[in-house]
Amino acid sequence: MRYVLVILAVLGMVLAGFALREHYRTDTSPCSINERWDCGIVNHSPYAVFWGVPVAIIGMTGYLLMAVVAFRRAYRLLLVLVLGGLGFSLYLTHVEADILGVYCIYCVSSLCVISLMSLLVVGTVISKSLKAGDAPLPQ
Repeated sequence: MRYVLVILAVLGMVLAGFALREHYRTDTSPCSINERWDCGIVNHSPYAVFWGVPVAIIGMTGYLLMAVVAFRRAYRLLLVLVLGGLGFSLYLTHVEADILGVYCIYCVSSLCVISLMSLLVVGTVISKSLKAGDAPLPQ
């Protein structure tokens, strides 16, 4: 399972890297598909920066940390990280949907990656807990 999670985290880093490129791009965004899908609008908005740091850098750092923790098989710690990442990604999707009215394909793809990672880690933690006898079985 750890290699699947590491690969997903690397994919998340790549997606965050594409978003970071859009953040610093000055010409027209190549993913400007229509009025509802435009990475340039999303990544140049005030919501693309958190405490002076581009959100994409926060994403890249988070995914890197998740990859390291997944490789070390520290699944309970990884659970905290992926659920935090999922919460932050859901917040950013709320900003896209309800405030900006425009979506970024890289951001939505990252939401899919972190959602899948969350499901896999929750399943892994529950499975390992049941195998180890940490959680009582229903009677």
